[in-house]
Amino acid sequence: MKLAVPKQSQPTETRVALTPAVVEKLVAANTEIYLESGAGANAHHSDEDYRQAGAVVVGENDAAGFLADADIVVTIGPPTDEQTRQLARGCILIGMLAPLKYRSTVDLLVERRITAFSMEFIPRISRAQSMDVLSSQANIAGYKAVLLAADAGVKIYPMMMTAAGTISPSRVFIIGAGVAGLQAIATARRLGAVVEAFDVRPVVKEQVQSLGARFVELPLDTQDSQAAGGYAKQQTDEDRKKQTELMAKHVIGADAVITTAAIFAKAPPLLIPNDVVGQMHAGSVIVDYAADTDWGRGNCEATIPGQHITTDNGVRIIGETNMPALVPVHASQAYASNMQAFLKEIIIDGQVTIDLEDEIQQGAAITHEGNVVHEIVQKAREQQ
Repeated sequence: MKLAVPKQSQPTETRVALTPAVVEKLVAANTEIYLESGAGANAHHSDEDYRQAGAVVVGENDAAGFLADADIVVTIGPPTDEQTRQLARGCILIGMLAPLKYRSTVDLLVERRITAFSMEFIPRISRAQSMDVLSSQANIAGYKAVLLAADAGVKIYPMMMTAAGTISPSRVFIIGAGVAGLQAIATARRLGAVVEAFDVRPVVKEQVQSLGARFVELPLDTQDSQAAGGYAKQQTDEDRKKQTELMAKHVIGADAVITTAAIFAKAPPLLIPNDVVGQMHAGSVIVDYAADTDWGRGNCEATIPGQHITTDNGVRIIGETNMPALVPVHASQAYASNMQAFLKEIIIDGQVTIDLEDEIQQGAAITHEGNVVHEIVQKAREQQ
């Protein structure tokens, strides 16, 4: 069984799909690991670290050949079209492939009869928790978002009683109490801030309160706000407009706002319009975790994805588009652990076992034997 780990092609990607610790475990299970030289460098893992773990490190000049020889290729983001053309026909590709965005890549996967599993489509069931890359990476992102806000802000977070007087704690408002939002709450509280949080799903109120934050309750109809898997449902334009208006005073009064409201494969909901940003005080910060280059903004109308900007009234807006990549060591560790758990599902007794009747494999499979096999991806292609 030959498994290949190529270098990431995306300029903002610093993570690596397999860490030396996971490589060592896979090698012990009789899997041959081939890693492109420098694949782990940005995650602070040297080629020598991988050699000691049992991997074969392949030079850049041999990159095409090592992909062509692999039975399985694992990655963080989608491979380039050039890399996809180098894959062996009928091999297996596993990563966060974003098939709704990279449609030309899906076409090539179909053409080359590659079985592709996209990790972000792993079903949210108990048996798949160890493979849930969205949760593992969002957890790290929520932590980092608060650190970015604290670093960019002009106030300290904790209350301090000094000989020069008492310094009041900063106020942090977090929108969205999913995995990223809950970690942001916990991190802001650990730093000593006074934290408020809002989510359209009232079921998360106890979780928010258990972390020491105040749950902001707005007079909205939220009875049917949670979809299958625990995610928030997409709101109507009317409901979102009302929510935005009711949240405005909490946004304006905060020293830092962390927004984490994202809808899978859809535009992030607009929750902080420009007129609200214009009423925030100078020195306040917005960290927009939902910043998306495809849509040109995030939850905040003024966000510029991929940039840190300061508005005319002195509000700092941070639009990082790959927050986990800012913490590459632990983000890679978590992702590699997720990948190892998924590989155990498809490698049984040293043999690849594809079973699209299995709930996990079926949920993550995008292409197989020359066909698109994921319903959402197929519908998106039909609507092109």
